[in-house]
Amino acid sequence: MKKKKRDAINGHSCINITATAFGGVVFKTSVLRRHFRRIRHHVFPLISAVSGCLLLFLAAFSVLAPSPVLHPHDHLSLLRHLTSDDNGEVEVWPNSEETTKFRVPESGGSSGRYLWSTRKSELFYGCSNADDNFATADAKTHSNRYLLIATSGGLNQQRTGITDAVVAAYILNATLVVPKLDQKSYWKDSSNFDEIFDVDWFISSLSKDVKIIKELPTKGGKPMSVHTTRVPRKCNEKCYQNRLVPVLNKKHAVQLTKFDYRLSNRLNSDLQKLRCRANYQALKFTNTISEMGKKLVERMRMKSKHFIALHLRFEPDMLAFSGCDYGGGEKERKELGKLRKRWKTLHASNPDKVRRHGRCPLTPEEVGLMLRALGFGNDIHLYVASGEVYGGEETMAPLKVLFPNFHTKETLLSKEELAPFSSFSSRMAALDFIVCDESDVFITNNNGNMAKMLAGRRRYFGHKPTIRPNAKKLSPLFINRNNMTWEEFASRLRTSQIGFMGEPNEIKPGRGEFHENPVACICSASNTKAKEVPIPQNESPDILKIDKEDYTNKDSGYATDEQVTEDEQDWSEADYDEITNRSLGKVLPSVRVLDPSLLHKSDQPEIEEFFSD
Repeated sequence: MKKKKRDAINGHSCINITATAFGGVVFKTSVLRRHFRRIRHHVFPLISAVSGCLLLFLAAFSVLAPSPVLHPHDHLSLLRHLTSDDNGEVEVWPNSEETTKFRVPESGGSSGRYLWSTRKSELFYGCSNADDNFATADAKTHSNRYLLIATSGGLNQQRTGITDAVVAAYILNATLVVPKLDQKSYWKDSSNFDEIFDVDWFISSLSKDVKIIKELPTKGGKPMSVHTTRVPRKCNEKCYQNRLVPVLNKKHAVQLTKFDYRLSNRLNSDLQKLRCRANYQALKFTNTISEMGKKLVERMRMKSKHFIALHLRFEPDMLAFSGCDYGGGEKERKELGKLRKRWKTLHASNPDKVRRHGRCPLTPEEVGLMLRALGFGNDIHLYVASGEVYGGEETMAPLKVLFPNFHTKETLLSKEELAPFSSFSSRMAALDFIVCDESDVFITNNNGNMAKMLAGRRRYFGHKPTIRPNAKKLSPLFINRNNMTWEEFASRLRTSQIGFMGEPNEIKPGRGEFHENPVACICSASNTKAKEVPIPQNESPDILKIDKEDYTNKDSGYATDEQVTEDEQDWSEADYDEITNRSLGKVLPSVRVLDPSLLHKSDQPEIEEFFSD
């Protein structure tokens, strides 16, 4: 009985404990619910507000953000995926993920006369005859003054030195000894002056202006001693007289080394005309070179009435020195970076900045797109003058797709015909020079010596179309071209090229190298200087189809500061040697040379120059 009672008491106690525990849980749950409701009341609105702000920001960003921009090197390989549709258009697919196509037409879209000639060119002609009061060589040459020069670089850089040496000799009242060609530089050509140029014609055609002899005379049966020195770049008339006349009076024979761009652009008109007579009249290639060059031109004419010549500089060393990115990825960066280490004083490259400043030579692909946008279709015959091309056939493939009628001296001549020239870089360059000079349209992807010399020559002989890329304006256009239609791309390119097509008066007097813009030697049909016959800026050629405001726009490149001044020598040319010299830490002494056989020996060891085409 007692046991049952105990059990009942214990059971009741358990029930009470359980009820108490349950009541406690219920109480705590109620408290937690009120706590969570309080948190939700304060926090959830905050979360909602933050989320709303984020959504508004993303919406605004999607509207205002610019379209995706290609990295500068991405655009260089766009033509690697090409197809042709039924309309004869080349479809350029940037990559497999793109859904839009950049359609490049096979036709140039224009056959206007301005494709093959420049406007108003018939109003201008080359004029470099000496004035009546210009002192002759017989009247002014001192019998005991002899000037020798050591040219520098490739064929065309040496040509600048030769023409300037004629003027320097005239300024100094000295007899000029036929220049010795550079046989030590990157080009390693052993040719002498008389193996490239007609030396007898050179001497005779300038005989009224400057006395020229083939060899330095002996003195008492012994070679004359020669004092070797160097003048600064852009040395003017007074600079030559102050620096060299005292030396000539004392030493009698002076050799100027590294003679390239050593004469100022700013000389009086009589001296500038002498410069032109030396360049455009006295310097003629030998008969052997001239006849083979003529044969190349004839074979191009047999293929087409008109043809374009392209001077393409795309050698590995040149690209390495430029510091640009050409789309080859890590492999390219390693290869060109290794070559770039040759120049100790070059700063680390910023490829994007270099390209924005227009310092990168156009790729073969870009040249092809440029020609198409300017109105040249795929039926045009293209002659290409180039050395080694970085990337070989893969690099050239896009250009050949756009212009399948592709020719070089190697494809136009047999091995037997080329044999006398193929071992000599200057003679090969001379053949290219002749074809480029005779072409109906000349285009270059760079601003090197050959491009400058041909630009000036083609102005002097009738302003034949000469296309120089306005790289600073074209760079962003090429980079972003996949974000626009072909029509927009072509229109903007044509506008950017105004002032860079070889037309009269497109470069302001005093701008650019004189060899590129020989304004003192160009006259109008009315016998006044070219600058006195302005070209109406509201007359645009059919191919361009642009308004007057576009033509005179400050950003159009028309006679603006895009043309480098005398003191802004292009990085890829004259200053290259100076960079090289500083990197080697060499100081050039003034030395006395006794043996004439040593006259052209390099006065210092240095890295070979390859920009001096």
